[in-house]
Amino acid sequence: MSSEVNSGKALFRNASFACSKVITQHYSSSFSLGIRSLHSRFRDPIYGIYGYVRLADEIVDTFHGHNQALLLQRLREDTWTALADGLSTNPLLHAFVQVVNRYGIERSLIEAFLDSMEKDLHQDRYERSGYEEYIYGSAEVVGLMCLRVFCDGDDPGYQQLRAPARSLGAAFQKVNFLRDMQADFEHLGRVYFPGVDFGRFSDAEKARIEKEIEQDFAEAYRGIVQLPDGARFGVYLAYMYYRKLFAKIRTVPANRIREERIRVSNPRKALLLARSYVTNAVGLL
Repeated sequence: MSSEVNSGKALFRNASFACSKVITQHYSSSFSLGIRSLHSRFRDPIYGIYGYVRLADEIVDTFHGHNQALLLQRLREDTWTALADGLSTNPLLHAFVQVVNRYGIERSLIEAFLDSMEKDLHQDRYERSGYEEYIYGSAEVVGLMCLRVFCDGDDPGYQQLRAPARSLGAAFQKVNFLRDMQADFEHLGRVYFPGVDFGRFSDAEKARIEKEIEQDFAEAYRGIVQLPDGARFGVYLAYMYYRKLFAKIRTVPANRIREERIRVSNPRKALLLARSYVTNAVGLL
């Protein structure tokens, strides 16, 4: 009987990670590409993290017409209960719990993430300190969760790479803010960049933001080259995708950012994969 129970638990665990993988593939082709390029031992845990953060993000960005605050509060409460019990009947949460408990992801990182998600329900403008706090909770802590997986119990290695991991999360988020500026304002009423008036967003303001992102990317690269084998190439690929997207954004004026979402085409993504693979294969990374 016990072997049947254990087999059933393993089946539900595997199905939960499969759900997280499907969510990732449906919502982010770029991150899916990066995760597929990780060593197989890292893929399910990273899918588990992404599935959970995507669930929270959808609550605050998509579930309009419902009590989003209540839904997010339920997710918060369910998260703490599931972590205490070691399981959840919600497959996305169940997969996340397995990752948190297996790799020792700090509760403080999860709290910071959920706090930032809650801000999206009632805050649509930011001053500098609030902006930095939001980016830490919405993006930097996700990088730190992934770093816990990659370091797999190597706490000194984790501590050494914390700052670059935070910078990579910040760079990704700020590029997303630029890419999605028009949609965030028109559909959600949000402007994340401190002191920026969407209607008067200027080339000078854009250049200032781009300089900040460039600094984040430089710090992030310092950490990527030190990542463990099996993690380095996949993270580098995601980094290169965002660098390509950022380079494309830099070529367009501020008024175009206000009018459309800048993208990297699928053929460009394929070319990035090939170039990144060669860079890794010949030992240049």
